[in-house]
Amino acid sequence: MTTSDDLTGLGIAAIRDGVRSGAFSGREVADAFVAAVEKGRPLNAFLVETPDHAIAAGEEADRARTQGELRPLSGVPLGIKDLFCTRGVETTAASGILKGFVPPYESHITGRLFGAGAGMLGKLNMDQFAMGSSNETSAFGNVLSPWRRNDGGNAPLAPGGSSGGSSAAVAARMAPGATGTDTGGSIRQPAAFTGITGIKPTYGRCSRWGVIAFASSLDQAGPMARDVTDCAILLEQMAGFDPRDATSLDLPVPAWEMGLSGDLTGKRIGIPDEYRMDGMPAEIEALWQRGIGWARDAGAEIVEVSLPHTRYALPTYYIIAPAEASSNLARYDGVRYGLRDLAEGANLQQMYAATRADGFGAEVRRRIMIGTYVLSAGYYDAYFTKAQKVRALIVRDFEEAWARCDLLLTPTAPSAAFALGEKSADPLAMYLNDVFTVPSSLAGLPAMSVPGGLDAQGLPLGLQIIGRALDEQGVLNAGLAIEQRAGFVARPEAWW
Repeated sequence: MTTSDDLTGLGIAAIRDGVRSGAFSGREVADAFVAAVEKGRPLNAFLVETPDHAIAAGEEADRARTQGELRPLSGVPLGIKDLFCTRGVETTAASGILKGFVPPYESHITGRLFGAGAGMLGKLNMDQFAMGSSNETSAFGNVLSPWRRNDGGNAPLAPGGSSGGSSAAVAARMAPGATGTDTGGSIRQPAAFTGITGIKPTYGRCSRWGVIAFASSLDQAGPMARDVTDCAILLEQMAGFDPRDATSLDLPVPAWEMGLSGDLTGKRIGIPDEYRMDGMPAEIEALWQRGIGWARDAGAEIVEVSLPHTRYALPTYYIIAPAEASSNLARYDGVRYGLRDLAEGANLQQMYAATRADGFGAEVRRRIMIGTYVLSAGYYDAYFTKAQKVRALIVRDFEEAWARCDLLLTPTAPSAAFALGEKSADPLAMYLNDVFTVPSSLAGLPAMSVPGGLDAQGLPLGLQIIGRALDEQGVLNAGLAIEQRAGFVARPEAWW
């Protein structure tokens, strides 16, 4: 007899195949994960629970199986980051300014996932408007990582951000997979912090239509799941051309799952010297060296490469992203939807000011102010124009590196998960969490994080693979090679 714990221990491929074979029913799967979501409420990973949606999809999978009409994700329940608009279900981007907003339309990606048979367990907590690296900026409270240090302390840890609800839900076995978005590392860094796998595809692979915007030239959706195979399965359903998104790539979606191979024979993997940062913990360097050994064991040739403008990536990102955010978030004015603060006798300007002051959190206000400043008439050329030029140089660095290698291997984050509150008082220290992930975001390249091991305190550490534009298959294959050799099976002990 299959128990609920057995079912919640399964990943996407195993659930899909088990429902297809009749080993268990879609309804049983849905019931097991709905119960897990309820049990996991202390983690605050879900903002809205939608058990009816998950159960209905499970029952539909059972009907489809009897009639030979199964779809690619029939019987698979998912968590959906609250940045994706979902028809009839509250969508807030974890911000008070959108509290109570119920979209009358479905995002392109959630529409594709539900059309493929997936159910929705609920909407996942996140950093407000995807701005943050620890899930501490949510207007609805912190997400807690399911992991704890093994030093006997009980400090609550950050699940990473902004997709912290997604990473916590997958790591805690509340969902077999989840959607995430990545602007500067918001899929990869939380995946590394919680010992799961996540991939940011090439910019334009996944439609941004119906995904609440942060920085339009950087935002990209992607999957977060238990392993590389599950990410490939989800990405196949998420990717695809959407004429409603001007940045969507009109290209066929490859069969990434079918093309998976951990054999890297003939591949050259570059090791960028500039990613050896001053003060990087010895454990991160040691993990990187193990990853290099695993890649070599898989048949790859290891080559040293240089990305000379890496040191400028973080400041460049924190000019471009806030500039785009200040423009995108100008629409939240209290007039059309969401929060409206209207004191008696207030004029229009006062209403705008009161609404935005009350609705946006401190980090969002900070980034809007930075963005407005760098776009202002006296500073546009000095900051924003210069940042765009440096971004072009960062793109050129990668293009020149591809002459020497096929993929890049780096750490995902400069540390394991930190305690909640540990860095929130120092925005610059928080921003440094993205130091390894931001360059590939600026270049629009596919990149993924796979768990490589544990640090001395028993917390997960991730390795990042970066590929050429549109080479998701190469990234997935290298991730699979690392995954097979790392043999990462550690799981957080349920304390919640």
